[in-house]
Amino acid sequence: MQKSPDHLLQRGLKLSHLRMLAALKETGQLSLAADRIGITQPAASRLLSEIERIAEEPVHVRTGRGIALTPVGEALARRAQRVQRELRDAARDMADVTTGASGHVRLGAVTGPALDRVLPALRSQRMVNPSVTAEVTVATSDVLTQQLLNGKLDFAIGRLPETADRALLEFKLMASEPVVLVVRRGHPLRGRDVLLPPDLMTYDWVMPGETSILTRTVMAALRAHGLPHPPQRISTASFLLTLALLQQSNAIAPLATAVAQIFARADDAPYAVLPIDLGITVEPYGLLVPAGMALTPVAQRLADSLLAMPPQLGGHTTFNV
Repeated sequence: MQKSPDHLLQRGLKLSHLRMLAALKETGQLSLAADRIGITQPAASRLLSEIERIAEEPVHVRTGRGIALTPVGEALARRAQRVQRELRDAARDMADVTTGASGHVRLGAVTGPALDRVLPALRSQRMVNPSVTAEVTVATSDVLTQQLLNGKLDFAIGRLPETADRALLEFKLMASEPVVLVVRRGHPLRGRDVLLPPDLMTYDWVMPGETSILTRTVMAALRAHGLPHPPQRISTASFLLTLALLQQSNAIAPLATAVAQIFARADDAPYAVLPIDLGITVEPYGLLVPAGMALTPVAQRLADSLLAMPPQLGGHTTFNV
């Protein structure tokens, strides 16, 4: 009758039996095998007898030099060595996860900090802990907080929502986010000797919807300068679509300084920052986690590195315009 695949387990094969077989294969002597796994020689003999009873086959024969494994014993011993290697690897993996040396992190960030902080932090972590993997979601703060509360993210870098969900989140302040105005490099306003705030109202502006914090901040700054709402035929929170619209039109986009430094700093870049400062600064962003939730060691290590690092590109900066 064909034996079940679980035959050995059902008959009582244990890890101690596998350790014995592996040691016996490596040493070839019962006394040395017993010493290797830390038991007496009589106990080793009992384990060997138990293995043969469970296998229902001889697994060893005595020779002049000690003990030799039968083909059945060799087959079991090879598997026993593999199991031991897997257990050692499992112990190492557990230690790595416990110390944060490996694991997977799901984090989210609004666009500016994603470029300004998350990318440098991930690059540093990659050099220190190459076994750590990360999944990054870039979205608006309201989207990130919902994903955070739904358990889809470990933590996020964004702003507290203006909703009842604020009470469900813990917030650690990081930095404010200055904003500049970005256009395509050949934009007509870049040829002006003097650029005044009213000149900006001639062109379409590309921004997220009117409820977004960036748009609300921009509108407040324009009102402070006595300016009306700018023309805005297209509203989008998509950063890629914003860049495409800038490149293919004379539109103006308010973008975080950190973002602009990456895409508009070089002399040959397709985008440029307009030489005008409206004093637009979006309220500070910070580290968001669900209230009372403990991060995994690997996520905590990454979060701590993000909190500790200064902004790489943020702040008021002089551009080549």
